[in-house]
Amino acid sequence: MTITAAAVLFAVVWFMVFFIVLPLRLTTQGDAGSVVPGTPRSAPRDEMVGRKARITTLFAIIVWGLLAGIITSGTISVRDFDWMGRMPPVTATP
Repeated sequence: MTITAAAVLFAVVWFMVFFIVLPLRLTTQGDAGSVVPGTPRSAPRDEMVGRKARITTLFAIIVWGLLAGIITSGTISVRDFDWMGRMPPVTATP
């Protein structure tokens, strides 16, 4: 795995985890009963984006480490997803 591939994998994992963490423990202004004029009732009551970004980074590092380990160990390769048999056979190198 190249450095660029590792960075792209981390970015994808980070955003996937971020979109999972973002709605957790969300309290809307409508739920709290105090809607600020000019905002929808579904707007968050308090900002916790920084805290959620830190939590996301922690979990993303763990998930990325697992995925990078699996990829670099060769446990799962691209050939494992060749269900149609379109990839040429592996040739032995002398």
